[in-house]
Amino acid sequence: MGFTVYPALDIREGRVVRLAQGDYARETRYGDDPLPRALAFAAAGARWMHLVDLDAAKAGGYTLLPLLAAIARDTGLQVQTGGGVRSRADVARLLDAGAARVVVGSLAVRDPEAVAAWLGEFGGDRVTVALDTRQHADGTWRLPVHGWTEDAGETLDALLPGYVRAGLRHLLCTDIARDGMLSGPNLDLYQHLRALAPGVAVQASGGVRDAGDVRNARLAGCAGAVLGRALLEGRLALADALAEETPRC
Repeated sequence: MGFTVYPALDIREGRVVRLAQGDYARETRYGDDPLPRALAFAAAGARWMHLVDLDAAKAGGYTLLPLLAAIARDTGLQVQTGGGVRSRADVARLLDAGAARVVVGSLAVRDPEAVAAWLGEFGGDRVTVALDTRQHADGTWRLPVHGWTEDAGETLDALLPGYVRAGLRHLLCTDIARDGMLSGPNLDLYQHLRALAPGVAVQASGGVRDAGDVRNARLAGCAGAVLGRALLEGRLALADALAEETPRC
């Protein structure tokens, strides 16, 4: 299992933004130029990118199809994208528009049977399940939904084994408390996930500050790392992160 770097663009109202800990009221804007930024990712040597529709993540209804199609057409990047994916038709539409993988988050918690069926229909390499999590005081990892604004009452440890049995290959997991905070990735969480689902390619997300954090995610057994705020603010050079990549088996 190789290691892949995913430079990320989160889009809200057409702008590139970042939220602190998933809070829509704590937004930092970085411009209205997502396509040029994606072209820059490709020019730096990236093979993949991660594209998020923040408006749809809360309200449903993916809105970035034209941007997705342009990135897939003009950059040569393989795009992993999601936000507001609520139906089989949504998955098919994103794949048809050029997505290499569709990310399913809220529905993966709300309706695991449907998402497990999509893994079987579209294939484990075309669907990424996002189980973004927040640790409660009792130590359990809970799974908020709808842009992390609602608690679904489900836990990470209870839900993930069913997806493993359904053929899950790609798991994106954000420690919400670290997202956008530049506090380092939660390596204990990712080592826990590797033990819980040893055959699944786990993507680390949330808190990456520098190339050392990318390296630590790789050494912790992750199959990839999603890079957001540190990249947008120039704290981390994409070329330095890409130096940590290894070929996929």
